[in-house]
Amino acid sequence: MQKFKLLAIFFIGALLLSSCGEYQRVLNKGTSEEQYKMATKLYETKQFSKALRLFEKVTPVYRGKPQMERIQYMVAQSNFNTKNYTLSGYYFDRFTQNYPNSSKKEEAAFLSAYSYKLASPRYSVDQTDTKKALLAFQQFINDYPTSLRLDEANKHYKELRFKLETKDFEIAKTYYRTAAVDYRNYRAAITAFENLLGEYLGTSYKEEALFYIFKAYHDYVLISFDAKKVERIKEAMTAYERLVNTFPKTKHIKEVNEMLQTLKEQEQKLAKS
Repeated sequence: MQKFKLLAIFFIGALLLSSCGEYQRVLNKGTSEEQYKMATKLYETKQFSKALRLFEKVTPVYRGKPQMERIQYMVAQSNFNTKNYTLSGYYFDRFTQNYPNSSKKEEAAFLSAYSYKLASPRYSVDQTDTKKALLAFQQFINDYPTSLRLDEANKHYKELRFKLETKDFEIAKTYYRTAAVDYRNYRAAITAFENLLGEYLGTSYKEEALFYIFKAYHDYVLISFDAKKVERIKEAMTAYERLVNTFPKTKHIKEVNEMLQTLKEQEQKLAKS
C-alpha cells in the first residue's frame, strides 16, 4: 500500500514538473497561437496569475483581431479574480468602451464599478478609487435602469457616498478640534460642515453637523474681542435656531441650551459695558 502511495506522489510530481516546464517554454519561446491557447486554458482552469502573464505577451499581436474582445474580457476578469481591483476596474471599463455591442457590456460595466468599490480603502485615506466607483455606478444606473443588478448597484452607490460623507465629516471635526490651537479653524470648521450639508443633501450627519456649527460659533464668541462679539453672537444665535428648528429633540439639547445661556450672558455683559 505504501509503495502505491509513493508511486502516486511521484507521478503527480512528474506531471506538475512537466506542466511547469511546458508553461515556461510557451511563455518564453512559444508562438503567439500557443500562448493564446495556453492562456485560455489556464483561465478556464482558474490559474489566473499564469494566464495574465501569457495574455500580456499576446495582446500586442491580437490587437484589432476578433480574438481581442475575448482576451480583453479575460484579462479584466483575471485581474478581478486575483484581487487586482484597480486594474480590473480599468480593464472592464476599457472593455465597455472598445466593445459597445458586446453581449458582456452590461456585466463589464457593473464589474468595473464593483472593482473600484472593492479597491476603495477606509474613509481616512485617499478616496480616488471610491470616486471612480461612484461615477461608474452612477453611469451604470443611468445606462441600465431595468437591469437585474440595479438594486445592488444602488446599494453600493449609497455605501460609497456614505464613505465620502464620513471622510468630509471627520475632516470638519478635525478643524473644530484643532481650533483651540489655531482660532482660525473655527471658521474653517463651520465652512467644512456647511460644505458637507450642501454636498450631501439628506446626509445622516446633518444633526451632528448643525450641532458642531453652533458649537464652533459659540466657542468662537468666547475667544473674541468685545468689538467682534456682537456680530458673532448673532451668528451663533442663528446657528442655534437652525439646529433646534430642524431637530427640536436633538440629543445635544442639554449642552445646546447651556451654550445658549452662555451666549445670553455674554450679550448682557456687552450691553452693560
